[in-house]
Amino acid sequence: MTNLDASGSKAIRHWPIVLLRIYTGVFFVYHGFGKIRRDNFADGVVGFLNGQAEGTFSFYRPFVESVVLPNKELFAFLVGWGEFAIGISMILGLATRYGAVAGAVLVANFWFAKGQGVLAGQNHDVVWMVVFIVLAGLHAGRTMGLDEKLSGKYRFLA
Repeated sequence: MTNLDASGSKAIRHWPIVLLRIYTGVFFVYHGFGKIRRDNFADGVVGFLNGQAEGTFSFYRPFVESVVLPNKELFAFLVGWGEFAIGISMILGLATRYGAVAGAVLVANFWFAKGQGVLAGQNHDVVWMVVFIVLAGLHAGRTMGLDEKLSGKYRFLA
């Protein structure tokens, strides 16, 4: 069997990972770009956090009140551009592990702000966190992604 066949066989065997990675990327690019385009997204962040204040996990509330809300413009920028960059990373399969870890941290912050239980039906943040952990653990960019092509030259992608 040639290397080309082995690579093709790997891609065929791992298509669910590729599909999950690309769908995740498209989802985060779409929502990140929507936030970037909004003129008043920082005000939306404040409204969201104030609306969630009663449910926010108690260990996280001081961070929201003393760091996030006073710096709403910075955090709005970080959320919008962070989602967008994470999505691009997933779509391209470039620095996928780093993008997936950043995605898990980002959605963990959303979860903490909402204060929903792990098994709460409306808690999609935990689902996204698990997706990102799986994508990082499987090194999803090594299948039909740029990580596969560039890891020989750039060791941090291996």
